[in-house]
Amino acid sequence: MQNNLLEQSLLSVNSTIADAIANLDFSHLKIVLVVSDDKVLYGTITDGDIRRGLLRGLNLGSPVKNIVHQEAFVVPEDMRLELVIDLMTANKIQQIPVIDKKRRVVGLHLWDEIVTSKLIQPNLMIVMAGGEGKRLRPHSENCPKPLIEVRGKPMLEHIIDRAKLEGFEKFIFATNYLGHMIENYFGDGDRFGVKIDYLREQSALGTAGALSLITSKPKIPFVVTNGDVITDIKYSVVIDYHEQYDASATMAVSLYEWHHPFGVVDIQGVNIVGFQEKPTIKNHINAGIYVLSPEALDVLDYDKYCDMPTLFERLHKKNKRTIAYPLYESWMDVGYPDDLKKANSGQLNFKAKKNGKN
Repeated sequence: MQNNLLEQSLLSVNSTIADAIANLDFSHLKIVLVVSDDKVLYGTITDGDIRRGLLRGLNLGSPVKNIVHQEAFVVPEDMRLELVIDLMTANKIQQIPVIDKKRRVVGLHLWDEIVTSKLIQPNLMIVMAGGEGKRLRPHSENCPKPLIEVRGKPMLEHIIDRAKLEGFEKFIFATNYLGHMIENYFGDGDRFGVKIDYLREQSALGTAGALSLITSKPKIPFVVTNGDVITDIKYSVVIDYHEQYDASATMAVSLYEWHHPFGVVDIQGVNIVGFQEKPTIKNHINAGIYVLSPEALDVLDYDKYCDMPTLFERLHKKNKRTIAYPLYESWMDVGYPDDLKKANSGQLNFKAKKNGKN
């Protein structure tokens, strides 16, 4: 790879998690090489390492040493390319650092450069677009919520644009309330350079129930997203994360902080055992974006109501793996009129750039 790209992937061992995120965004290489001042490799960081760290309670200011993978695969600079390809294929890795005899970084093999091909994402994306949007009234009284405009175009079109830049081509919209308006606007997707099919709910089936109407079961994991979520998330990365953990269902979660307006008294029986002065309560909330394996559809009953938390609970009871994907990207559930004002005023840092890279 070019020397300037290699330099962009390097990060000082004294950096923070926020620096690692900035490095990934800037280099687009999906890996950070953490090095000492003389470029000796300390370890590597991927998007998944960052998200696992955030789930453990780390924050953007935490040192990268807390998330560095120090036993990453590396190859010597004289290894033949055929062997590098075999190693990457066998271990399902897309990047592998090249080091010299002193373990200094001298190169980086990228699978995308080795096997060049047109970016096509074979996975299906299903958008839940059937809700009435009662919280958004009066905006949703005569317009389905996904067609309400944010920055000059419908929310649903933002979702298509972001996904299309990552190579997604096949979409299914689950519709109910004023669904004909959505079909009239998007049609079969040809105008947008994608293919769109429809699941038409005769009654509201919840955030998962419409999936029971699928006639041809997908053969590989697929994305499900609510039609009112505006985000910078990379859907293909969520799929990679889902497959890495061999999960049946993955839920994107966003960290929500609530600052208590009062001092809190901790009591055991009648005894005061402690005080917390206006504590901050942190919880992970459902971000309305999921990746499901085909087997997840087996827990649904045809044309019966089911929401996503229930689907996850059913899978969990069957000992299927359900996991969380922590977001650090911009995200907004446009649920209320004030949310719509914020989205339109630019208070959400929403971006969509080539190949889904920020």
